[in-house]
Amino acid sequence: MKKVWIYKRKGVKGWWVGWYESGKRKTKALPSKALAEHFRQIKYVQLNSDVFTGTVTVDWNQVRNEYEQSTKVAGVVEDSLYEVALTLRHFERLVGKCNSKQITQNAIDKYILKRGNEIKRSTLNKDIRNLKAFVRWCRKNRYVNGETEIRELKEDERPVKSLTNVQIKKLLSTSKPFKALRMRILLALGTGLRRGDIESLRVSDIDFENSYVTTRSKKTRKSMGSRPVPVPIMAELKKYVSGLDAEQEEIFNDNFSRYRWVKIRQKPGLDDFKFHDLRKTFGSVLAQNGVSTAVTQKLLEHSSPDLTNKVYTNVDPVLRHAVDKIPVGDWL
Repeated sequence: MKKVWIYKRKGVKGWWVGWYESGKRKTKALPSKALAEHFRQIKYVQLNSDVFTGTVTVDWNQVRNEYEQSTKVAGVVEDSLYEVALTLRHFERLVGKCNSKQITQNAIDKYILKRGNEIKRSTLNKDIRNLKAFVRWCRKNRYVNGETEIRELKEDERPVKSLTNVQIKKLLSTSKPFKALRMRILLALGTGLRRGDIESLRVSDIDFENSYVTTRSKKTRKSMGSRPVPVPIMAELKKYVSGLDAEQEEIFNDNFSRYRWVKIRQKPGLDDFKFHDLRKTFGSVLAQNGVSTAVTQKLLEHSSPDLTNKVYTNVDPVLRHAVDKIPVGDWL
């Protein structure tokens, strides 16, 4: 049996857990004795897994706090951390503060049924994904035993919003009085970048000679050192940058004006059109011109081709072109 012990260090706050693993001594610092004792139990079971095969039962607050801490350590972005915490709060509200032993199939099904009465299916699927990751982590850490089946619900497919060439021309025409906003629109249409990533672009990120920009996504933490930009849009960007102050580092030093965005989209009759739909237009235009899903997925920085195809690609013009090839004229 491998031993795990708790001890204090002189002049240092907190408690320490020590153990030997692979012939080396290892330690972990924790803020309280209770947490140290809890971690000692977990590590003891892990080191002696050939002897202990059961689960460790802990209360809801403990397992939730440990999971949220582990997601932070794993480098999960702030928005995702908030969504995870929100899902667990709703689970606590609808099902109760379960200890780890009570996180069963019945508890999960109860949550999905109750939560499904409050929100639409697409939002519920986000909760289900968060819950699935939470249960997987609990099982890995021996807090939950047995298999649980957590599946996302099938959603009704909705048409992808994207602009036609005529609508794009109208939108760019009405945005001419607002140079910064027009430049944002052009970058969204020509690169498919999210608005937050467009806002964070710097002058030093632009390679005017080769028509590239360096991008770093806040949401996915992915970066692209040479993201291609259409030459005509790069020419517009060069004109825009030439009008900035010499000491200005960021391309946009003003805040995105929702009022102006609503104003310019209403003139072409695009009342329900969102700025994010410019990103969908980018993906749709690529698909309509024969660009592969793999390339579109790479440019949109998606984790799966399904997301690219279902949510960001409007192939209606491609379908129309395909149907028009049917020789109906020869039949009639």
